[in-house]
Amino acid sequence: MSRRITVPGGWWRRRREDGPAGGARKPPWTLAFVGVVLLIGMHFAAPLSGGVYAFTDWDGFNSANFVGWDNFREIMDSQVQRNALLHTLVLAACYLVLVNVVGLVLALALNRTLKSRNVLRTLFFAPAVLSPLAVSYVWQYMFTYDGAINRMLGGIALDSLRHEWLGDPSTAIWCVLVVMVWQHSGQAMIIYLAGLQGVADELEEAAVIDGARTWMRLRRVTLPLLAPAFTIVSTLMLISGLRVFDQVYALTGGGPVYSTETLATQVYQQTFVEGRFGFGASIAMVMTVLISILGIVNMMYQRRRERRL
Repeated sequence: MSRRITVPGGWWRRRREDGPAGGARKPPWTLAFVGVVLLIGMHFAAPLSGGVYAFTDWDGFNSANFVGWDNFREIMDSQVQRNALLHTLVLAACYLVLVNVVGLVLALALNRTLKSRNVLRTLFFAPAVLSPLAVSYVWQYMFTYDGAINRMLGGIALDSLRHEWLGDPSTAIWCVLVVMVWQHSGQAMIIYLAGLQGVADELEEAAVIDGARTWMRLRRVTLPLLAPAFTIVSTLMLISGLRVFDQVYALTGGGPVYSTETLATQVYQQTFVEGRFGFGASIAMVMTVLISILGIVNMMYQRRRERRL
């Protein structure tokens, strides 16, 4: 007479360990489906549903009236909105180039066997984890006429260069750029350092034996192997530059005379300050489309460049 073996934990544990009919355990497709639906809902459905208001004159309280493309025509006709778009593109382009250059230089410098390299890496990366608003308020004090920058210029007998940096429309936007680059160069540095760990020492040694100088080794060996890291950094920084808000809001508030307005600050201004929720939604839609197109184009170009290298 056969004895029935009881597995501790009951039928649920047997089913979990042995799978249906003693076979392999099947993945919980139901839970996966729920997760995918929630992900799509948060990242796509909500922005798309909010984009409906871009075609209305909704003020946040009263019923919305459909106005078609009038909001987008106003964006193209308004000098302030066109300047905001131009400032966004200029900041993003300069920010993308400078962060990549500074981050790569720091990574190459700190990839050597320096005794203090770990401390220096931490110091350069630290600004990336700080609040952009807190960093910007500190820099705002430094940029004032009696701030640290003008005092330093006066201390080295360059009083003629003392300036009201944030109060001058010709310099305010570049002050914003300086803060952005200073805060995020360490993030690019970390990504490039991770990429440099994958560069085999044998390749560098072989190049040295072949007589390649430092610049040639960097150009022919190191940079091609850093192509995937460059793709990641360029994509992240491009998106970050196109949606810049915190630094502008804390440093200048979009001024002086709208000289530092960006699309993101205009979304806030039109929506929450002037109460034009429909018009603010149309600016947000323009910014979303711009980020999507430029991000996809950049990714495709970088991937094609990786294959060529």
